[in-house]
Amino acid sequence: MPELSRSLKPRHIAMISIGGVIGAGLFVSSSAAIAATGPAIVVSYLITGTLVLLVMRMLGEMALTVPTIRSFTEFVREGLGNWGGFVAGWLYWYFWMIVVPAEAIAGANIVHGWTGLPPLWVGLGLMAVMTGVNLMSARSYGEFEFWFASIKVAAIIAFICLAAAFAFGITSGTGPTFGNLTQYGGFAAKGWIAVLSGAVTVYFSLTGAEITTIAAAESQEPARAVARMSTTVIVRILTFYVGSILLIVAVVPWVQVRSGESPFTLALTTMHFGWASLAMSVIILTAVLSCLNSAFYVCSRVLFVLAERGDAPQWLVQVNARKVPTRSVWMGSLAGVLGILAATRSAQGVFTFLVNASGALMVFVYMMTAVAHLRVRRAREASGAPAPALQMWWFPWANYLALAGMGAVLVAMALTAEMRDELRASGLSFAIAVGAFLVVDARRRARAAAAVTHARGS
Repeated sequence: MPELSRSLKPRHIAMISIGGVIGAGLFVSSSAAIAATGPAIVVSYLITGTLVLLVMRMLGEMALTVPTIRSFTEFVREGLGNWGGFVAGWLYWYFWMIVVPAEAIAGANIVHGWTGLPPLWVGLGLMAVMTGVNLMSARSYGEFEFWFASIKVAAIIAFICLAAAFAFGITSGTGPTFGNLTQYGGFAAKGWIAVLSGAVTVYFSLTGAEITTIAAAESQEPARAVARMSTTVIVRILTFYVGSILLIVAVVPWVQVRSGESPFTLALTTMHFGWASLAMSVIILTAVLSCLNSAFYVCSRVLFVLAERGDAPQWLVQVNARKVPTRSVWMGSLAGVLGILAATRSAQGVFTFLVNASGALMVFVYMMTAVAHLRVRRAREASGAPAPALQMWWFPWANYLALAGMGAVLVAMALTAEMRDELRASGLSFAIAVGAFLVVDARRRARAAAAVTHARGS
């Protein structure tokens, strides 16, 4: 059976795990959450960050309990069986497959603003570059992501330092600015219900940390890499998301934040940095390319694993001399190009539907992961096997808390008019994936029965 390479180094894995939770959603989309919630959006980030942290901890324990598993969705298969692996795998692939054209279009629009080049051609150009990067080797993907993530991390750390100096009154000239947290309608200016609704919005910005479990399969010590990621993700969430958002609403009156405009740019402009707009455009483009690069990589590897387990066409299980699943990469490239064409031509409605249909998929996949962990943990305890070095906190109550929290996200989506269509479309995607498994499984059983009958007859 063809195998993937083991060429990713610890520094690659570290930056891939960091880059997974820092995307354009932080630099731009956070403005919509701030505008809709007020300063208490910080609490929304804490709530959703806690949910993501719990799921990552579950993954860390399962990685050490079953070290032979080297893909995020295969942990679901371990706990729920083949149907879980099939459904989670295809839903996860579909989610990131939508991210590919979405990020390519976002990057194309930024470049278009600089150069005036048609977004369609820029988007196709970005796809060509990323296809080439991912066809070269896993190491080339790791190197690109290492530098992309390094730029993002450096930018956020620099921003936190500048904003903290301003908020504490060191550089503001008018003293500390933390009064902005309560002066414009109070801390929870839109009410605590808005805080819970904000948690739904920011939940989707925080997904991506699990990318490490995909990349870890091409490292020297996959299980240890996943376990390490699960213990450090809380620091990244607190620092990069909660820390930066808290400082933004401390530096800038939240009523000045406009949805769709980078709140980082606004904060830097408020602090009298004239270069803020151009600098943030470069950083946002870096974040977009980083996310595009990672989405491309994840799509190809998840498709390879699905084929390896018989859940996708077997001709996808082929690697080149550098152990790259080239056919899976080309399939991802084709789907991405079709998505760009759908988004920029007359089929805008098609692309909009596809994006909406992926809206709640990560909630479904994370919930399946939480249930899978319950079953894997109980199976290990029943077998009398020794406990791994890293275990889930407060088992099983933390699992129930995570499931309740993610269930609340789905309920909030159902009660929010703007998100109701996304929930319906995502539910349809889930139902289609389950239906596809039933069809595939029935065919497998029929072939197995025919093989047994043939063997007896001969």
